Formats: sequence, C-alpha cells, structure tokens
Amino acid sequence: MVTKGLQNIVIGTTNLSLVEGEKGQLVFRGYEIQDLARHATFEQVAYLLWHGKQPSDAETRALRQDMARHRALPADALNVLRALPANTEPMDALRTGVSAIGAATPGTNIDLEHALALTAQVATVIAAFHRLRQNLELVPPRADLDHGSNYLFMISGKEPTAAQRKMINAYLVLLADHGMNASTFTARVITSTGSDLYSAITGAVGALKGPLHGGAPSKVLDMLDAIGTPENAETWIRSALARKERLMGFGHRVYKTTDPRAEILREIAREYSDPAIFRLAQTVEDTGLELLHQAKPDQRLYTNVEFYSAAVMHAVGLPRDLFTATFAASRTAGWSAHVLEQAADNRLIRPDVEYVGPMGLTWNAA
Repeated sequence: MVTKGLQNIVIGTTNLSLVEGEKGQLVFRGYEIQDLARHATFEQVAYLLWHGKQPSDAETRALRQDMARHRALPADALNVLRALPANTEPMDALRTGVSAIGAATPGTNIDLEHALALTAQVATVIAAFHRLRQNLELVPPRADLDHGSNYLFMISGKEPTAAQRKMINAYLVLLADHGMNASTFTARVITSTGSDLYSAITGAVGALKGPLHGGAPSKVLDMLDAIGTPENAETWIRSALARKERLMGFGHRVYKTTDPRAEILREIAREYSDPAIFRLAQTVEDTGLELLHQAKPDQRLYTNVEFYSAAVMHAVGLPRDLFTATFAASRTAGWSAHVLEQAADNRLIRPDVEYVGPMGLTWNAA
C-alpha cells in the first residue's frame, strides 16, 4: 500500500517532542509548550532538548556564556557571505553560510559542542548577511545579551526593548522543535547516512525554505496588506476561495484543532503588536475560518503558527524576508538535537517506493 507523503507512517522513536494533532498539544521532553513559553528562555529550551532535563541556574549561565563565545563566524565563512549578491534570498544565504561553516570546521562534529556552536552561529549568519546586503558595517555580538536579544541587536545595531525581548524569546521557544516535520526528517535522513552535522542542517534549511513548510510567514503579511482593512476581509477571502487560492497561515498537516503555538502567539500579538495590524489579523482569522468551514465542512481547518508569527515578527522589527530565516534560527536547536539522537542509535533511513513505470521494453540497437 502506498502512503503518499508518509502520512501517519511511524519511522522511529524520539525523546524530544510530541505533537498531538487531535488534541492540539505540543510537548518538549515532557514539558507542555504553554509552560515553556511562559517561563523558559530559549537557551533553557535548547539545553532541555540537548540534555533531556531542565537546566539549573548555573547550567543556564554556563550555556549562555558558551553560546556567546561561539557566536563569531569563521573568517572563511564570513568571506563566503561577503561574496554573495545583495539580492540573494536570506534562506539561500543561510543555507550557503551553514555549509561554509561546515567546510571551515574540520573533524568529527556530531556532538553537543558543535550543536551549541552552530545554533549560536546561525543567528550570526542571518544578521551578518542582512547587514552586508545593505552595505552596512557588521554589528559584533554582545556577550551580555541573550540569544534572541543579541540576534535583534546584530541586525539593527540597536538594543531591543523589553517588549521586543519578550516577543523574540517566546517565538524562539515555540519554534525550537516540532516532531518529525519535513526539515527535521531531512536532517535525520542525512545523519543516517553517516554524514556530518553541517550537511544535515544545510539540508534542513533547504527543506524549511519551501513555502509548504516554513516559507509562509511573510506571505501572511502580504495577504493582510492585500486585504487592507477589516471591512474588506470577507469580500477578499470569498474571492480568493472562489479562485481556489490558499489562505496563508490557515491549515496544518498535523493539527486538526487549534495549533497551541498559534494561541500563544495570538496573545503576544494582542499585547505587543500594532493594534491596527492585530485587529486586521483577528478579523481575517475569524472570517477566514468561518468561510473555510462553510466551503469545506469535512475539513478541520484552523490558523497555524505562521499566521500570528507574522504579526509578532513585524512588531519585533524584522524585515519580512527574514521571517523564515528567523524560524531556522530557532529550529537549529531542535534539528541538532535530532541529529544527535539519530547518530546515537543509527540505522540508515531507506524507505521503499512502488514502481509504476513500463516493463518489457527492448532497446533498439543501431
């Protein structure tokens, strides 16, 4: 029996995260995502994913220091970023940057130190490329800032506000891992071949770039721009559905109820984002869900994490073409944890495929 997209096919076990699509539940190492989003820092969640336990205060301080120490890029990798055209897409620059870091990092590298270092460096790659493409001086990382705050600082050159710090930390926590999604599966397949950490994460970045996976947050803002005002929402959405167009930020491959990350981001957006943008987003959400349920009553469609991610990242001050790369800055913690888990108990991932082509042909020799 062929199962396209491997839907509902279990290919292994993991201790890292649980996605319960029917319940709208997301768990990291036993901790509910709502608890982590309220109380944990991104560094603590990364530690949890890598080590399997909540860090002590001393372990949290040590991890922050280690990540700060690893933020600088190898000179050769930075030169590769400098050589890229200014109009390079940020995800292409990130993919190239991760590969360049790997080329500049000799030896065996599937270990905690390299996982930590790359998670720190991915944020630097994004920020450095963003500054380079604008012909701006690079902003050196600051060891006194946490991961998310330093990321925003390296991009803008300005220390983020308290609200921006809270928003970016919550976003990074929420996106750090999410079961066997397409990019994580890609990283584990590459790891299963005996390849290295940097190849696995390079492949994961390539998978995340796709609009069916992580490439949609900026398109949510594009949709909101096109709608313009709450009063236009119903007319615009009805027209889009009549043209069989996809509503960006609606629906999820796994969740058959509300995405718990979307609920958390909605409340963050309600508190911190531009009130006009939030009002428009909320109207589009309510109207879109009503019309989708009318048009497709047999499908359980809800807004996903990308819908309110757009409002939150806009409020943080990020350019919209950096939204997916920022997703990667968070998910590198989860990707690298999956690489470590795969390598610790490895078997080559090699599914089968049903051949449906012709048979019995004879080659016509000249």
